[in-house]
Amino acid sequence: MSATYILVRCARVFLTVWAAATLVFVALRIAGDPVMALVPPDLPDDIIDQYRARFGFDRTILEQYWLYLAAIAQGDFGLSFRTNGPAVDLVSARIGATAALMVTALAISVLVGVPAGIAAALHHNRTLDRTIMAFAVFGFAMPNFFFGILLILLFTLNLQWLPSGGFESWQSLIMPAATLGLAGAGAYARLTRSALLEVLGGPFMQTARAKGLPPRRQILVHGLRAILVPLFTLLGFSVGALISGAIVTETVFAWPGIGRLLVVSVSERDLAVVQLIIILSAAMMAITNAVVDLLLGVLDPRIGTARSQGR
Repeated sequence: MSATYILVRCARVFLTVWAAATLVFVALRIAGDPVMALVPPDLPDDIIDQYRARFGFDRTILEQYWLYLAAIAQGDFGLSFRTNGPAVDLVSARIGATAALMVTALAISVLVGVPAGIAAALHHNRTLDRTIMAFAVFGFAMPNFFFGILLILLFTLNLQWLPSGGFESWQSLIMPAATLGLAGAGAYARLTRSALLEVLGGPFMQTARAKGLPPRRQILVHGLRAILVPLFTLLGFSVGALISGAIVTETVFAWPGIGRLLVVSVSERDLAVVQLIIILSAAMMAITNAVVDLLLGVLDPRIGTARSQGR
């Protein structure tokens, strides 16, 4: 893996975060005067002007933009309109809940999807294969909000096993994580199945069988090693799906994470909080994909060499 390959990935992270910050800045200001959404319509003009001056909206758009970028570079993401405190404080208080939800959901996706895909590949065109793929398509296609409501109806209203919302105990994590994770499990199952079917017919697997290696060792050692590249590639895309899915899932289950905070902040036009959440989400996606690219370069050095040469 060349130094150029690493530098290009780091530059892409920086450009992605800058582009996200710029786009959200422009979009939120095109939507209208944010101060008018905060104050009563009959408030005197001089009071409204004081609000504009306090939050910096009395300057030109270009001045606001440069001050905005300079503040971000210093770690200052502005004040929340609702609390009149730093937006970072509001978001940082919610990051832990969202991180717990996303990590658990990702674990469910991988631990359910990969073994299911292996089982489907080993029973190709049999009943088990068709059953697993049917559930994979169902989980992948089912909207998060609808699946979450079904879980609430079953496990909360009918069986009364699990709480319907909030974050009071580990039991509160089960249904939101299952809602978010099982959708990803379908994608992992389909990818694992298709990739493993290609590998099983490869020459090195035929060599492993000719050497008399046990079937389990053939799959777990040689087969899975060969499909690590597509699995890690899907992992990079999964973060984006988890972030977008968390917004809906947290709203359905009243989960106190940044996804639900984003919905509330958008409805109340709390610009500083909205900007910070979108920038943070873009940074998470960019960093994750950069790390995945670096891992792919380690797993298969040909990838890093080809990409660094522009191929």
